[in-house]
Amino acid sequence: MDNDEFRRQAHELVDWMADYLATLEERPVKSRVEPGSIAEMLPEAGPESGEDMNDVFADFREIILPGMTHWQHPMFMAYFPANSSYPSVLAEMLTATLGAQCMSWETSPAAAELEGRVVSWLRDWLGLPDDFEGVIQDTASTATLCALLSARERATGFKINEQGFEGRRFAIYCSTEAHSSIEKDVRIAGFGSSALRKIPVDDDFAMRPRALAECIEADRAEGVTPLCVIAALGTTSSTAIDPIDAIGEICREQDVWLHVDAAYAGTALLLPEFRWMLGSGESVDSFVVNPHKWMATNFDCTAYYVRDAESLVRTFDIQPEYLRTRVDTQVRNYRDWGIQLGRRFRALKLWFVMRSFGRSGLQAMIRRHIEYGQWLVDTIDNHPSFERLAPAPLNCVCFRWLPANTKDEAAIERANRKLLSQIQDDGRLYITHTRLAGRYALRLVPGQTRVERGHVEAAWALIEETARDLAAA
Repeated sequence: MDNDEFRRQAHELVDWMADYLATLEERPVKSRVEPGSIAEMLPEAGPESGEDMNDVFADFREIILPGMTHWQHPMFMAYFPANSSYPSVLAEMLTATLGAQCMSWETSPAAAELEGRVVSWLRDWLGLPDDFEGVIQDTASTATLCALLSARERATGFKINEQGFEGRRFAIYCSTEAHSSIEKDVRIAGFGSSALRKIPVDDDFAMRPRALAECIEADRAEGVTPLCVIAALGTTSSTAIDPIDAIGEICREQDVWLHVDAAYAGTALLLPEFRWMLGSGESVDSFVVNPHKWMATNFDCTAYYVRDAESLVRTFDIQPEYLRTRVDTQVRNYRDWGIQLGRRFRALKLWFVMRSFGRSGLQAMIRRHIEYGQWLVDTIDNHPSFERLAPAPLNCVCFRWLPANTKDEAAIERANRKLLSQIQDDGRLYITHTRLAGRYALRLVPGQTRVERGHVEAAWALIEETARDLAAA
């Protein structure tokens, strides 16, 4: 392909992209292909000779596209969103065109300095403490791993990086509602799953500070070093908010690193009326939020903030001769602020989004989404055949159907499983489930960039209709 052909193909692709986004609601939100059906249409071996791009793109449309679940569909209300927006897509196109590997200042000065600026903007927009310094990671899972490794090294005078564990025993704490990535990170960091303490939650599914304090004391009595507490500012199942200040006071007294996982719900800190979720933030050592979830920024883009940047850099800094430059003492080389040496130019899309929407535009979007969630809360709370199973401080609503004359928990769960399957097979709406206090819950999150009130009303109408049909069957 030469430049002229590239130009022609690129124009056609952009036209297709715009048409795709404009007509997305005409497609089923969730792919309905059978397992293995896509692979059956793909050759066992790759082509020996190059193929015409028109043929490649035709196969994309006919083979790949039917197997895609459309995360940017306004009826995608499953999991948490992985939001996109027009300015973010444009920035991703430029990022791909530049093809820069932004590991250090010298490899792309603008990438490094733009990253420093946009994470500072975001810190201030979220109302985080002024002494937090930020870096863009790929996902919250990586950011939490960075927090664990930094806490480990700071607590041991940076000896484990050099000497290994040598029989040292540590404990890491989170609630029973915390994200599964935390246990994976604990394993990767070498602590082992047995080092993770899952603290009980209250009736709102938030961590119990007293139970945390008791667990820490018990570990100290056993000769185990309490290392890090991971508090949730919005759990994955229900967006429960752990009491950050109360947990922080315990961490400060016990000299334990406090990391706040605000991957999804942290974006709501853009709204002054939701700053209560973080509290003072005085005892927080690190904090993570994902603009790629609820801030109209294409996946992947995670903002990780740390109070003690020196410990972060010292944990990851390795200086082989081939990476040294003349300006290393004057600049930030973000390769030393995390796990990866190679880094994408993620700051560009965040910059495009922040400048295109402005703080007020993003605030308006988040407020709308929360209003949609609260409309659903009121609708469920006033419905005789449904019940809500958790508080809904934002726009994640957990509920279940209560079929008439059915009191048995197992029967209620079977009915809700069937209701969810019917909705997912229908193709017009995608929601998922979770389990809260042992009960099977349906989970709906209206947070896609283009979602409107009418989409949420249509989603609820479909849920009601499907439940009625099942009850009549």
